[in-house]
Amino acid sequence: MLPRLEDRDRLFINKFVYHISAIERGDVVVFRYPRDPEKSYIKRVIALPGDRLRIDHGQVWLNGKLLREDYVPVRYRDNRSMPEMVIPTDSYFMMGDHRSISSDSREFGPVARDLIYGKAVFVYWPAKDAGVVR
Repeated sequence: MLPRLEDRDRLFINKFVYHISAIERGDVVVFRYPRDPEKSYIKRVIALPGDRLRIDHGQVWLNGKLLREDYVPVRYRDNRSMPEMVIPTDSYFMMGDHRSISSDSREFGPVARDLIYGKAVFVYWPAKDAGVVR
């Protein structure tokens, strides 16, 4: 997620975009944490409903093809594995870009569509980190 998102960053969240367009693989989204809906998480969408996903020693395989993930910093890569799964209808598989320290769908499972409420668009504070989220 560029610029790199940090705790306490302030950012613009587009809460309307998913009313008029679909959630896409690679989007950085904001959602209610499935285990405690009072908390919000920001993660990257890795897999869509119906996708086949497996993780082999940190490498993500999506529908039988290795997923290119240039956004994952080398120092934050990990070597965790997960057996293949099919993402359920109306759910999305989320992962943080800092894989070695990320609490994400590898831990809490796919995220239901109704928990997703926005797309991270722009960091505005602190000013030194301002920029578009990619």
